[in-house]
Amino acid sequence: MGALLAGSALPVILPGQARASDEEIIRAHGYSFFGDLKYPADYAHFDYVNPDAPKGGEISLYAPGTFDSMNPYSRKGRAGRLSWMVYESLLGGSEATGEPLPGDRYNEGYGLLAESLEYNRGKTWVIFHMRPEARFADGTPVTAQDVVFSHNLFLDQGLRSYAEAVRRRVIGAEALDDHEVRFEFAEGISRRSLIDQVGGTPVFPRAWYEATGARLDEPRLEAAPGSGPYQVKSYDVNRNIVYARNPDYWGWHLPINVGRHNFDTIRIEYFADDNAAFEAFKAGIYTFRPEGNSKTWATGYDFPAVRQGHVVRAELPDGLPPTPSGFVFNLGREVLKDKRVRQAIALGFNFEWTNQSLQYGLFRQRHSFVQDTPLQAEGLPKGDELAMLKSLGDLVPQEMLSEPAVMAHSSNPDRLNDRRNLRRAMQLLDEAGWAVGGDGKRRNAAGEVLTIEIPISASGSATMSAVVESFVSNLALMGIDAKFDKIDAAQYTARERDRDYDIIFDSYVAFLEAGTGLHQRYGSQEAAFSLFNPAGLASPLVDTLIDRALESTTLEAQNVALMALDRALRHEFFMIPTWYLDRSWVAYWDMYERPDSLPPYASGVLDFWWYNAEKAAALKAAGAL
Repeated sequence: MGALLAGSALPVILPGQARASDEEIIRAHGYSFFGDLKYPADYAHFDYVNPDAPKGGEISLYAPGTFDSMNPYSRKGRAGRLSWMVYESLLGGSEATGEPLPGDRYNEGYGLLAESLEYNRGKTWVIFHMRPEARFADGTPVTAQDVVFSHNLFLDQGLRSYAEAVRRRVIGAEALDDHEVRFEFAEGISRRSLIDQVGGTPVFPRAWYEATGARLDEPRLEAAPGSGPYQVKSYDVNRNIVYARNPDYWGWHLPINVGRHNFDTIRIEYFADDNAAFEAFKAGIYTFRPEGNSKTWATGYDFPAVRQGHVVRAELPDGLPPTPSGFVFNLGREVLKDKRVRQAIALGFNFEWTNQSLQYGLFRQRHSFVQDTPLQAEGLPKGDELAMLKSLGDLVPQEMLSEPAVMAHSSNPDRLNDRRNLRRAMQLLDEAGWAVGGDGKRRNAAGEVLTIEIPISASGSATMSAVVESFVSNLALMGIDAKFDKIDAAQYTARERDRDYDIIFDSYVAFLEAGTGLHQRYGSQEAAFSLFNPAGLASPLVDTLIDRALESTTLEAQNVALMALDRALRHEFFMIPTWYLDRSWVAYWDMYERPDSLPPYASGVLDFWWYNAEKAAALKAAGAL
């Protein structure tokens, strides 16, 4: 986020080079769009890590369901958890968790496989200067040819929505020599998400792919060797995966790695459902548990290991906006193209009752796609936001200018079927042409029954099942033929990918700054097939506001456009917002430690926590583990 950036990446005018702004050459050890970096070229380590953190021990977590592949980039199959963490990119990123790196800045990147980069002020090209010492786990060098091969592999065999978006923006990739790679960018497009896009692409070993004939778009259990600090040590399909820290990792000396990657092994244990997983945690079969089940958090942690102090519960701060999760409408379904139908269905969800009766009052109701940030649209548009919306003319519906930003509806917490909301919902359905017949079912003029199906994964929690069941019961009261289908994890994944649902509980992404990934997630061009746009949202207004944000040249103008984007996304009404936390719940056996102060954008459990051997020995001596 631009407001969080401070530091220096200074322009260098090369001898004989024209001084036009686009020809100023910037050389730096990292990259941010606004050109400023917090950490200088000679930084020793990130501020929030413990540079003296000991190395050793194991941390173990769980994953639900099954896996049948160690290739995380295929649309087919179910990839093993963390299978992407063995690969690195030119600029460093926290692949294991998806958290920003560094954790105290948003969208800055520092050299990892690349020791430096140079680009012109106009950002029409970039050259990365790679570290000659970089090696894959099999000992072969990481070269510029591997970078170009990986870039092209994603274009040829990667997810279609990703490949098409990148191909339009990145028009050339060339290895200048073994350790210099140049990318050329298209003219007439936003300069956002160009350098950081190519700088953040995983790098694969070209020789391995050519020797094995493996494809990026096919599931497989053999993992290509990566260049990262962890590699696959072993796996037992549908039971566990073990990643081991590579003692011969080429990059231990880099400042970007100081105080990080501290566990000798990271083990993932698989369980059929959340109940089985929790019982296994209580027994010490795995040792770190992010908790997402409110009932378990409220009532489940009263077992001997907790009472004896062997298991720690903690609430970790989280400065990122909450993930925009909720019940997502499949806008490709004819019946759901009428916003009145979607609004009526939404009124069947009673957040207040759900939170109080099923979730122990632990959550807050989400309204915005950037909840609790300065970008959240509030009330009527005013000032610069209003002026920008008016400048778009008829593209902006009048009600967006004259009515407050859409908020989630309120409900009676004391009874599931809020009669006021149900009456309003039935009125909307009547207006939309879905009348109640003699059998109590709603039909349109053609006699078709209004049917809604919501698939849920059998590996999910009992609480989620209860939430969906209560929602469906309210829809039935409206005369909707509603049901939820509990299916195994593999079938659920297939239906999710094929968009074979009416409504699904899913997520979009929050945003703190502009990036072309917004088009991939919220835009029209790939809406028909993008896995990142589960509603299939295609809105000319949303597209235009994303473009305005991308075209902005100041932080202030960017934030105005993003606030208007939040307002427009809520107006489109393609998701029923549900609940959120402004912190993370975790429980762990008391043998892990972390820095006293966590950075705002990363909890860093797999990144910069560490193992305390003395505490682990004490647990074993006490018979706890």
